[in-house]
Amino acid sequence: MSEQVRIALVGATGLVGRAIVQASTGREDMRLVAIARREMKLPTGARMEMFVADPTKWNEVIDAVKPDVLINALGTTWKKSGKDEAAFRSVDEQLVMEVACAAHKAGVKRFISISSVGASLAAKNFYLRVKGEVERDLGKVGFKRLDILRPGLLRGLREHDMRAAEGLGRLAAPLMNLALHGSFRQYRAIRAETVADAALALAFKKAGGKFAHDNDAIIRAAQALTRPVMTP
Repeated sequence: MSEQVRIALVGATGLVGRAIVQASTGREDMRLVAIARREMKLPTGARMEMFVADPTKWNEVIDAVKPDVLINALGTTWKKSGKDEAAFRSVDEQLVMEVACAAHKAGVKRFISISSVGASLAAKNFYLRVKGEVERDLGKVGFKRLDILRPGLLRGLREHDMRAAEGLGRLAAPLMNLALHGSFRQYRAIRAETVADAALALAFKKAGGKFAHDNDAIIRAAQALTRPVMTP
C-alpha cells in the first residue's frame, strides 16, 4: 500500500466540505482530519477525526495535527453574511488567510483552496473581487504547492437550505450547461461531489507550483481519483 496521506479539512460542514468527508469514507490511502466550529453528522463507516473548536484555536489544532495537505472549503454567501462586507471578509478572507498562515507555520507544504469561477482582482462584483484577493494572498504565503479550484455554480443539497429558487436552479442547470460553450464552459454548473473528488485527487500531487483549475480541469482531476478499496 502506498504511503497514507494525512489531510486536514476546514469548512467540513459546508456543501463541498461535506462532499469531501463523504468521498474520503472507506479510503485507506488517506486519513482525513476535519476542523470545524460545530459538530456534524459523519457518514456511516467514516474513519476520520474531527476537532470542534473556536476558529481562534484552529492554529493550535493544525499545529498538533501537522497534516501533509490542507484543504480549504471555507466560505459563506453574500446573503448569509447579511450583505455586510466586513462580515463576508471575516470568513472568506480573514479566516482563510489565518488558516493558511497557521498551516504554513506548522510545516504544511501543500494547500488546496476552493475559490470561484470569475475570481479576479479586477472584478466589479464584491464577492468575486474578494475571492481574487484571497487567491493572490494565498500565493504569497509560501506553500510548495498551491491548488486553486474555481468551480462554476455548485450543484448539491445545502444543509438547512432548501430555498425554492435554488431548487429550480439545480433542475435547470443541465439545460443551462448545454448553452455554455467555449470560454463560457467555465461557468457551467458542477456537482459538489465532483469538486470534492478533484480536491482529494490533487491532495496526492507533490510537484511544486501554483495551479488554477477551472471546471474542465476539476472534472479531469476528479476522474483521476482512484476508487477506494473497501476492507471487511
